[in-house]
This record gives sequence, structure tokens and C-alpha cells, in this order.
Amino acid sequence: MVKEKETFQRQLIRVLDAIVIIFAFVVSYYFSDYVRDILRLGKMAYAVEPSLEGMLYFSQKNITWISMILPILIILLSKFGMYKDFRTRAYRKTVIIIIKATAVSFFALSSIIFIEKLELTSRFFIGLFTIVTMIFLTVGKKILALILELGYKRGYNQINILVVGTGRRAREFIRTIDLHRSWGLQIVGLIDDEHNLYGKKVEGYRVLGRIQDIPSILHWKVIDRVIFVVPRLWLHRIDEVILACEREGIPTAIAMDLYDLKIAKIRQTNFGSYPLLEFETFSAREWELFIKRLFDIVVAVFGLLVVSPIFLLTALAIKLTSPGPVFFKQIRSGLNGRKFWLYKFRSMHVNAEMKKRELLKANEMDGPVFKMKRDPRITRVGRFIRKFSIDELPQLINVLKGDMSIVGPRPPLPVEVEMYQLWQRRRLSLRPGLTCIWQVSGRNKLSFTTWMEMDLRYIDEWSLWMDLKIFIKTFFVVLFGYGAS
Repeated sequence: MVKEKETFQRQLIRVLDAIVIIFAFVVSYYFSDYVRDILRLGKMAYAVEPSLEGMLYFSQKNITWISMILPILIILLSKFGMYKDFRTRAYRKTVIIIIKATAVSFFALSSIIFIEKLELTSRFFIGLFTIVTMIFLTVGKKILALILELGYKRGYNQINILVVGTGRRAREFIRTIDLHRSWGLQIVGLIDDEHNLYGKKVEGYRVLGRIQDIPSILHWKVIDRVIFVVPRLWLHRIDEVILACEREGIPTAIAMDLYDLKIAKIRQTNFGSYPLLEFETFSAREWELFIKRLFDIVVAVFGLLVVSPIFLLTALAIKLTSPGPVFFKQIRSGLNGRKFWLYKFRSMHVNAEMKKRELLKANEMDGPVFKMKRDPRITRVGRFIRKFSIDELPQLINVLKGDMSIVGPRPPLPVEVEMYQLWQRRRLSLRPGLTCIWQVSGRNKLSFTTWMEMDLRYIDEWSLWMDLKIFIKTFFVVLFGYGAS
């Protein structure tokens, strides 16, 4: 109900923003002529006169960057959160989002002009258009907020709801509605199965009856929707009421927070003809996952081509300085515990894994992970390629195969996973990666617990933007060999 309402509002606001941006462009064209006359800057290229014909001619000659203005601004406004929680966000934050989006769009358009070598394009007009758009969007948002607020206060687009339940969750639900009157929801009364609550007020609203009274209440009260915010034990009591509402044509909804979940997010989906509630600790849209996988493939293919000379030099150095194979492969735990062969350039002497037992007392990391700064098993070449993460390059093959991603928690050994505490196992819920927050935040200088907490934070806060930031930071970390050993 609220979700559909907010989705419609977001789409409507996007359309209104597009109209405002187009209007800002038109005003900027006419206003630029006036400003240039005052400042004696002369006429712009292709700006023959301040008229409709002149503006159309100007637009035609600058079609390359003008065609990009609208999508760039709308995408940036969306990216910076303009259309999320619009009704509940402070106006000051809205202004900040507009300033960020218009500023970034200015640099984006300037870059396009530079790359396309559009020498006759007026930088002055771009700057003026950016300022005018910023002002128009800022004023427009304030006017829209006032119009919506006024409409709801006068009772337009109101939805009358009957809330079933008066427990803790129901009271929180009621308080949320009271805090957001502008959503257009009006509580007409409450329902509770406790007979002694009849007629009393909870959070300022009167209890109109018990569950079995709902069919008759629908006849003497104007009810648009019935919302059940009840304990799990009550679910069997509401079957007949939902059917009665169905017969009356009154929509119903059941609050889905039936379990006191701390991390997992709930979503409704369908499996064939079966409606399901899903509880997921990692949630991402399919298109986001598609872009992430596409990014992995492109970077892996490009990376393998670019570093192929480094591959050859590293292989030659390993072969000439120590006996044994060039590559080292090891079983690692991947997505949800899947086992796969991880590939690396060999940086240790042969039989290093067998010698590990002798060095366990010198482990410098807490937890099940083994790390040693002056590990005697590492070869001279190995120490160098480890410092600059060259030994990890063959894992681009793992990325291509789909065992790993470019960005994600580092893949652990199965024996390490066996020693994980329960909360640490959640890091396996995402495909492992070549780099992650831990890699760009100190690596071996951090404790094992901090490492795990960083991985879980990455899972909880994941976004494509976060992946891009970590990917860029990785270059600087690798370049200076920060935290590696």
C-alpha cells in the first residue's frame, strides 16, 4: 500500500524534475543573452537571437551534449537519493542532494565537451544552466512539498485504515503513521481480541471491537483497508475476517515482521503459484548483480590481457630462483561453502603447507588464520610478488570461471571455516573476491575479528558504488604495498 503509493510518487516527481530541467534550459537560453549583453561578452556560437527559432537552432547545433543533460541529471539525482524517502526527508538534505547532483553534472558535461572537442560550445552557458537548474529544482521541491502537505491536511487522497492489534508492534506501527501524516493514512480505529480493551484508547485511537466484529464495523465505518499487526499466534484467528473483507472488496494487509530479525530483510516473492516470504541477509536487485558480474568479466579479461607480460616475467623469475611449479593451487571455500581451486603464483618453497605446523607458535594473527611477517617459507621472489599482490593475479582466472568476484570477502580455507564462530560464517553468504574493505584498510595489520566485522559490513552495506570505490582504492594499496607481507 504505502510502497505502491511511494513508487508512484517517485515516478511522478521524476517526471516533474524532468519538466523543471527542460524549463531551466529554456530560461537559461533567454537569460544568457541578457547576461552576456550586460557583461559585454558578445554572442554565443549558434545563438542567433533570443527567440524560439533561435533556441531550436542553438539546440540542434549542440545536440551532442544537450541530449545528455536530462538523463545525466535524473540519474545523478536518483543516485544521490532524491527519490528515496522524499516525504520524510528534511528540506536541507534535499537542497544538499540538488547541489551535489548539479555540480557533478557540470563536470560531466564539461568532460563530454572536452572529449568530443566541442570548441564552439559555450562553457558560460553550461555554468549558467547549472546554476539556474539548481535554483529551479530547489524552489520546485519546496513548492511540491507544500502542495502535498496542504492536500493531505485538507483530506485529499486520504486512505482510511483499520488497525488490528494493540501490542508493541502495533503501537510502533501507529506511531509511525502519526509521525508521517503526509503519507495520507488516517486511522479510524483499532481492533483487539481482549474484551476489556473495548472502548479504551491506545496511542490516542479508540478500540472499536474484537476480531469477530470487523465484518459489522465495515458497514458502519468508512474503511479503505484493514491492516493486521498481530502476534504469530493470532494468525489462525484472522482467516474468516480476511475472507469477509474479500467479499466486501476491502483490501487487507498483514505486517510481515513476524520474527524479531536483526539482520535479514524480508521480501515477498512467488514460487510458481506459491506466495513466499523470503528472509535475506544480502539483498540486491537482479540488474545490480548482472552489472557486478559483467564488471567482473570485463575487468578479468582486460586484466589478463594487460598483465600478460607480468605473468611471463613472474613465471620466469619463480622458475629460475626456486625448484617447483610456477603456480600454486589450493582448495578454498566460496559462496555458501562451495569448494573451488584457487590459483596463485607460487611464493613459497615446495612443501610449505607441511612446514606450517612447525610455525604455528609464531602466528601473528588471532583467530584461525595464519599470518607471519618473516615467514621462512617465502622465497625471495615470493616476498616481492606478495608485497605488490602480483601472486594474486592468477585469480583473475577464478573470476572468469565464476568462483570469485573482483570485489568480495577473501576466500578462506575450509579448515579455517570449521573454526569460525557462528556469526563469522555469514561472510560466506557472498561470492569471495580478489579485494575487499579489509584489503584496502590495513590487511595484516588488522585483527581477525576486525577483518570479519569489515567483511560483514561490506555485505550489509553493499552497493555497486561501494565496489567501485574499493576497486579504485586497491590500486593505491597495491602500488605502495600497504599492509602486505
